[in-house]
Amino acid sequence: MSLIDNVITWYSTHINYASITALMTIESSFIPFPSEVVIPPAAFVASQPQSALAVTGSYPLDVLLIIVFGTVGALLGAIINYGLSVWLGRPIIYKFADSRVGHLLLLSGEKIQKAETYFNDHGKVSTFIGRLIPGIRQLISIPAGLSRMHFGQFLLYTFLGAFIWNTILAVIGYVANGQMDIIKKYSHELSIAILVIAVLAIAYLVFKHLLSAKKK
Repeated sequence: MSLIDNVITWYSTHINYASITALMTIESSFIPFPSEVVIPPAAFVASQPQSALAVTGSYPLDVLLIIVFGTVGALLGAIINYGLSVWLGRPIIYKFADSRVGHLLLLSGEKIQKAETYFNDHGKVSTFIGRLIPGIRQLISIPAGLSRMHFGQFLLYTFLGAFIWNTILAVIGYVANGQMDIIKKYSHELSIAILVIAVLAIAYLVFKHLLSAKKK
């Protein structure tokens, strides 16, 4: 049994707001851990108050608070990535990603480069959109730190993206009865749908701004 499997087994009997925050902090940092095994199971437990008492030991879980604490955890993990990127700088980050330890953490210079290219192509808003894209979500904070993006903007965009993603996972977990195959399938499809909506919304706002500027 892998380390992740052991953590999942432990989490199944220790689902509470503290464990949700801790695991989502790990998921959002450079340590690979799927958010699909954190938020949806908690939301499923929250949908069954009697089961919640057995898992948490004393109190039922609330779906909204699951989303909030999951988002706080995601924000903390993103801050870790951002801070390390600012402190260590690009050469050390890439060297670490291509090291043996980096590979054990499923990192590589190629993955960092992919996230950095995405950030450079889409600008600061990529820290919001990137939170909805598998493979980019956990790493988008690194190029934000390397470019020394304004910290306030970084927090805002990261919070919004993480909140939306965790809401998606919570809704799926609530209605999927804890079935991981359904959760994995629809979390990916919904993230794509949300991404398309976000891109269209941004394109509309940009078009509206340009049209207004032209009239002036």
